[in-house]
Amino acid sequence: MKIKPLSDHILIAPVSQEEKTKSGILLPETAEKERPEQGKVIAVGPGRRLPSGKRIPLEVKKGNTVLFTKYGPNEIKVGDKEYLIAKEEDILAILE
Repeated sequence: MKIKPLSDHILIAPVSQEEKTKSGILLPETAEKERPEQGKVIAVGPGRRLPSGKRIPLEVKKGNTVLFTKYGPNEIKVGDKEYLIAKEEDILAILE
């Protein structure tokens, strides 16, 4: 199945959190983990439309690694993969 975001929405694959703490303790799969704040852009919508009808293209592009607000994006599951869908305003930065 192919997902095509609409308007100023962005499809993000979350980056996996490390399975080890800073002190070296390995976390089991059953441990509750924080929601990721980084991800790779999989697809972007065409951009936000102004009242005049003109579109404003998005600043992020497919393949960018982005930093986003923790609880801004919506979680979706397609098959066995989990993705996030965020609005452009939820993206804080592009990581280089």
